Amino acid sequence: MTTQPLTPVYCTHLDAPVGRLLLTADADGALTSLSVPGQKGGRTVQDDWRHDPGPFRAAAEQLTAYFAGDLKEFRLPLRATGTAFRQRVWAALDEVPYGATVTYGEIAARIGAPRAAVRAVGGAIGANPLLILRPCHRVIGANGSMTGYAGGLERKVRLLTLEGALA
Repeated sequence: MTTQPLTPVYCTHLDAPVGRLLLTADADGALTSLSVPGQKGGRTVQDDWRHDPGPFRAAAEQLTAYFAGDLKEFRLPLRATGTAFRQRVWAALDEVPYGATVTYGEIAARIGAPRAAVRAVGGAIGANPLLILRPCHRVIGANGSMTGYAGGLERKVRLLTLEGALA
């Protein structure tokens, strides 16, 4: 029996106004995760990961510009693994423009899911491994409330304020 070699995971840290970001990428340089300190379900550095800032230069430049208010749309290769349903939800998140918010129900409608699927949509949004880059912070409750965010509600408010979605 032969075993396939494990695909290397590259990682780096980036200091940001919302805390020290942990970015991971695959061997092709596509970003596979962006985690923040204390994130629910966030990644932590593993012993076999390769610390190398090289694959992350464009991401670092774009994130720095985003936090400075100079970038409204990320143009980076992203590769997150998830079920077909999660992939549809994440693709819908990618379509939510800078400075706008949507509700969980609106995301469900965008992917053609029934209204009853709002909880499943929320679960898929909560499982988003690419915080900030895939803007799950732009999803709010139907009544306008700041509902769950894996990175913490304080960060969600901070990101929406940066984008001008909140006063």
